[in-house]
Amino acid sequence: MEEFILSEMPAGSSRRNSFINRKIILRILGILLFIEAALFLVCMGVSLLYREADYIYFIYAAVINVVVGGIMFFLGRGANNVVTRRDGYCVVAFTWLLFTVFGMMPFYMSGAIPSVADAFFETMSGFTTTGATILDNIEELSHGMLFWRSFTHWVGGLGIVFFTIAVLPIFGVGNQVLFSAEATGVTHDKIHPKISVMAKMLWTVYLILTIVVTGLLMLGGMDWFDAVCHAFGTTGTGGFSTKQDSVAHWHSPFIEYVIAIFMILSAMNFSLYFMCLKGRCKQLFRDDEVKWFISSILIVTLIITASLVVHNHYGVEEAFRKALFQVATLHTSCGFSTDDYANWQPFTWMLLIYAMFAGGCTGSTAGGIKNMRLLIVMRNIKNEFQRLMHPRAVLPVKVNDQTVSRSTISTVTTFVVFYLICFFVSWIVLMFLGLGVTEAFSTVVSSLGNAGLALGAYGPAYSWSSMPDAAKWIHSFLMLLGRLELFGILLMFTPGFWRKR
Repeated sequence: MEEFILSEMPAGSSRRNSFINRKIILRILGILLFIEAALFLVCMGVSLLYREADYIYFIYAAVINVVVGGIMFFLGRGANNVVTRRDGYCVVAFTWLLFTVFGMMPFYMSGAIPSVADAFFETMSGFTTTGATILDNIEELSHGMLFWRSFTHWVGGLGIVFFTIAVLPIFGVGNQVLFSAEATGVTHDKIHPKISVMAKMLWTVYLILTIVVTGLLMLGGMDWFDAVCHAFGTTGTGGFSTKQDSVAHWHSPFIEYVIAIFMILSAMNFSLYFMCLKGRCKQLFRDDEVKWFISSILIVTLIITASLVVHNHYGVEEAFRKALFQVATLHTSCGFSTDDYANWQPFTWMLLIYAMFAGGCTGSTAGGIKNMRLLIVMRNIKNEFQRLMHPRAVLPVKVNDQTVSRSTISTVTTFVVFYLICFFVSWIVLMFLGLGVTEAFSTVVSSLGNAGLALGAYGPAYSWSSMPDAAKWIHSFLMLLGRLELFGILLMFTPGFWRKR
C-alpha cells in the first residue's frame, strides 16, 4: 500500500509560478461546465421522452453553463498547462461548488424546489452522494427532474474531477495533481502509471456495476426508469430514490437484497475489481481492508438481527434482511431505507452511528472515515499495548503484508482526530441554531460521512425540510467537507494557501 504523491514543480520553474495559476484553473473549470451542460441535455432527453414541459429548464441550464464555461475557457487561453499543488486544490474545491450552483438551476427555475437554500442543499447532497433530502413530495417531480436528481449521484460518485481527468488530455491538460487533490489520504497502489488511463479503467468498472444493477432491478419488477435511477444511487452510494418511501415502496425482498449487496460492492476499492478483470481475483479476497469491512458489516448485522427477533418480534429472515439493508446503507454511506430504525432498540442506533462514522473502503464511492484508516489505527493501538510489555520490540503496523510508514500512521491518526474535532464543533453549532441533541449529533455524522440518514426528527421516515435554512447551509458545507476529506477544502481557508512564496 502506498499514497499517491502530488506532482512537484518541474525543474527550471520560477518561484512566481509556485503561486496559483489562475488561467489553467479557469480553463479546466470551463471544460467542466461544458461537461455539465452535456449532462443537462441527457436529462432533457428524458423529459422529452415522457413529453414533459420541464425539458425547457434543462435547455436554459445548459445554455447558461455553455456561456459561463465559454467565458472561463476564453479567459484561460494561453495558460501554462502545468497544474501545481495549489492549482489542484483550487480546481477540485471550485468544481464541486460550481457543479452544485449550476446543477441546482433546473430545480429552482422549474419551481420543483423554489427555495435557494433547499435547491443548493438537494444538489450538494446529490453530487456528494450524501442522499439527505428536503423533499416531502418526491413522486410529484417530473421524470426529468427525478433523473437529474439521481444522475448527480452517479456523476459525483466516483468523482467529478476523476471523470474529467479522463477527458482533459483531449484539451491538452492532464495532471495527477487533480486526482491527488481529490483522493486525499491513504489509497491503494495505482493500477496504471498514467492517471488518465486509470480513470478510464475505473469508470469502466463503475459502468459495468451500474448496468448489472439496472438489469437485476428490472428483473425484480422495477421499470427501466426506476431501475436506472436506483442503480445510479446504488453504485454511487448516494441513496436518492424516485419514491417517498424509498426502496420499501416495492415490498420486494429480491430488490432489497440486490441493492444491499451492490451497495456493499460499490463501497469496496474499485481498483481491486479491475484486478479481478485481469484475472487477479485473489487480491480482492486477501485485501485486509475488504476483510475488515465485510466483517464489520456482518457482525453489526447479526447483532441487530438478534435484537429485531427478540425485541421487535420480526421473523428471522425479515430481521436479517432489514438489518442487512440498514447496516449496508449506512456503512456504505448510502441513503436508501426499507425500515424505520427509530422503532428499533436504542442500542442498535449506536451501532448504526458507528457504521456511519466508519463508512466504506478507500478507492470507492463511499464516504466516512474509511475502513483502511480504522484498520491502521486499531493495529497501531494493538502495537502500543505490546510495546508497554516489550519496550525494545520492533512492532511495525502491517497492511496487506506491507509495513505502513510512521508518516502514514501519523497522517491517518491526525485525520481521525481532526474528523472528530470537526464533528464536535459542528454538533455544538447546530445545537446553537436550535436542533435537538440527537438531531444535531446524527445529522452531523450523516453529512460529514455522506450517509444521508439520521435520527429523531430527521430519521428515515422524515425529510430534512423542517431544518432552519442556516442549518441547511452548514450541512451543505459539511457534505462537501466530508466528500473532499476535510483537508482538501479547509486548506483553502488558511492564509498561507493564498500567500505568494
